[in-house]
Amino acid sequence: MTYRQSSPYAPPRRPRRPSLPRPPRRARLTRRGRLALLLGAVVAAITVPLLLLPGDEPAVEKPRTLLVPEGWRSGQVYTAVDRALGLPEGTARKAASAPGAALPLPAAAGGNPEGYLFPATYPVVAATTPEGLLRYMAETAGKRFGTERIAEGAKAYGMSTYQAVIAASIVQAEADSPADMAKVARVVHNRLARGMALQMDSTLNYALGRSTVDTTTADTKIASPYNTYERKGLPPTPIGNPGEQALDAVIRPADGDWLYFVTVAPGDTRFTADYALHQENVAEFNANRSARTS
Repeated sequence: MTYRQSSPYAPPRRPRRPSLPRPPRRARLTRRGRLALLLGAVVAAITVPLLLLPGDEPAVEKPRTLLVPEGWRSGQVYTAVDRALGLPEGTARKAASAPGAALPLPAAAGGNPEGYLFPATYPVVAATTPEGLLRYMAETAGKRFGTERIAEGAKAYGMSTYQAVIAASIVQAEADSPADMAKVARVVHNRLARGMALQMDSTLNYALGRSTVDTTTADTKIASPYNTYERKGLPPTPIGNPGEQALDAVIRPADGDWLYFVTVAPGDTRFTADYALHQENVAEFNANRSARTS
């Protein structure tokens, strides 16, 4: 979705100053004076176009675009903003955490914009600042996620809107395709309802700052609030910036009793409530991986 450039990054308008007393009215022109003024305007209208040659026309800046894909982590967004604006690496990250940044985030976020840098295509011009661009992303997320429909849908599953965004970030990272999102969301809800640990590799990857399908036993033992193998419940923050489809999946999950899933091959994600069957699916996944890497 592309957002128009119509001053999304402009600072808030200043209040209007109180109106000053009107100056005294000037004397009206005579008929001869009006005729002279009219002739002068006609001459100016003819002369100015002659002075503006084609090469003298003012250049209009063509906006560039910055694409923020669904699921990107905040660190990836910061890097992309720095590159798009031609700024030193780390500039956008500092802007996001600066005391004066005041990004419009929910109180539950504690100032952390993860999950609220809305994925979309944004126009970028020379005057664009990292502060203004990040603020617009957060404002967009607030509008998209802050609807009554989202709030009521999250409440139906015992979640706040912020918790629904956390769950959506996991769904975004775990689903192999958009069609699988509602099923992955159902697994999340089923596990939470049963008091089971989520055991999502995506949260471990977030804690370790990586993206991989290789999870070792040692990984599942790390001391981190994002280790959903050891800790029950949702992680403390989103693990990326989800799109609307992932959030819709959380508030409207598919019907099913599934507790496990694994993507055996691209386009082939298998969901089950049977742990023994899940183990068979995992074995097939591992066999397929070994065949691809050998």
